[in-house]
Amino acid sequence: MPTFKLDGKPIPFEPGDTIIKAAWRQGIEIPHYCWHPGLSSPANCRMCLVEIAPKPGTRPPMLDILELDAKTGEYRPVQKPKLQPSCYTPAAEGMEILSDSSAHVVRARRDVQEFLLLNHPVDCPICDQSGECKLQDYWLEHGKYQKRMRDEPVHKPKGVVFGPTIVYDAERCVMCTRCVRFMAEVAKDPVLDMRERGNLNEIVVSPGRELDGHYTFMTEHVCPVGALTTQDFRFKARVWFLRTAAAVCQGCATGCNAHLDYDPRYNKAYRYRPRDNERVNKFWMCDEGMLTYKRAHEGRELEAKVRGVKSSTAKALEEVKSLFTGVPKEGIGIVLSAEHSLEDNWALLELARVLIETSNVYLTGQPEGYEDTILIHRDKNSNTKGIAQLAPGAKPMQALLDDATAGRVTHVLALGGAVPLEADATSGLPGLASAKVVTIASHAGPLTAVAAVVLPATSWAEQSATYVNAKGMRQVSEKALEPQGASKPGWRQVSDVASALGYEAQWTKLRQIRAQLIGGAAIEASATPATLPAE
Repeated sequence: MPTFKLDGKPIPFEPGDTIIKAAWRQGIEIPHYCWHPGLSSPANCRMCLVEIAPKPGTRPPMLDILELDAKTGEYRPVQKPKLQPSCYTPAAEGMEILSDSSAHVVRARRDVQEFLLLNHPVDCPICDQSGECKLQDYWLEHGKYQKRMRDEPVHKPKGVVFGPTIVYDAERCVMCTRCVRFMAEVAKDPVLDMRERGNLNEIVVSPGRELDGHYTFMTEHVCPVGALTTQDFRFKARVWFLRTAAAVCQGCATGCNAHLDYDPRYNKAYRYRPRDNERVNKFWMCDEGMLTYKRAHEGRELEAKVRGVKSSTAKALEEVKSLFTGVPKEGIGIVLSAEHSLEDNWALLELARVLIETSNVYLTGQPEGYEDTILIHRDKNSNTKGIAQLAPGAKPMQALLDDATAGRVTHVLALGGAVPLEADATSGLPGLASAKVVTIASHAGPLTAVAAVVLPATSWAEQSATYVNAKGMRQVSEKALEPQGASKPGWRQVSDVASALGYEAQWTKLRQIRAQLIGGAAIEASATPATLPAE
């Protein structure tokens, strides 16, 4: 692979890479505002300038400038190297590039910072970007100077509502145009543009339109400063109080990699952010997916229930034992859930096939919905492919209703609360009216509504769990929150159910289940370690 040198360090690059992208691949950040690895390069912020050393025997490009002589107080003509934007300059074999080691580059970055801050409001105490703002980071790294301009700064519109999700503060905008390019190049909806010139620039929405659709949150995510904020997160939390877990989006079968930001003091999730994975979701997430963090708290089943009445887990397990005592295995149906993790489903399937020895295995989950060609998959479950790998012969939910109606299945052990069918609000699932249903669920749904016993399961946010996306990639979502209410991991609830039914479950720890799963498809390397973690 060809290489160039950046401050003396060899940097390999692929054909077509720019200098900044090749450095980024190696974990080296050349300061920038407008560049983004998933977008085109306009080279308009000039923060990524570098010095390219001339080849032996060639004359470097130079610029004639006037420099103030501190001794005489007069300007004198001098020359300096012509710096190049690293986001636009292709990498070439044998290049010698100076970045942090060049005094000219360091000064240029300082000057760019000063120009950006001439009119920029220093309202960090009330800005949602405070704590993760590139202006702050680069000022500390390349500035630490006092503002020299004493004139009144240019004032621009503040709190401009771009649409149902995004608010714009033009005074904070550094005109990087990332939001404009994202909507045009990725979302394929060029609804944003830039108007005026110089320090009068601002971002505007096309006349007669508003910023809406399925990818508006991404405009806030790519913004390097606090110019764009989401209505959802605006003024909700300070980022320095938040902790982050590497999660997998539960919105659809794409399985976008995400950062789940939460406050451990309140055990509360506050937002999702995309986690880079060029094999799955690149650098993006859809709005619907980014809002699924709310399901860590909303619509939850947090207490055991017996016939709709809250109960202790011990009494609920006693009821399970009473319901299933003496029931022939032919009359027991097992329902796997495409919403629940691979570990939860493996445990229930193990109980069904090895301990109970029933072959009546069914599949449930959320119904299909909207899809596009960017990220959104029509399958609204995070683990359908995982169920197909575990139990390729699992029958659809309608088959369970038919078998229950015909009396072939009288007792049901299920995961999850959702069903991919229309459930009547008053009668629920008529096919299961005569069956005895026990479900282990993290969220309420038609199955929990008809269940004789409900055992609360932790959500994806409260346990380390594996999900298989539509491409067949196994990805681990890390634990963020502590279990809420009386919830336990689904696989642990299955183990307790097995004990209540008089069976001895061979799995009591997560590592034991994962040891059984390790022979399957490889774990997505950029999401998690190359092997399944023990816990």
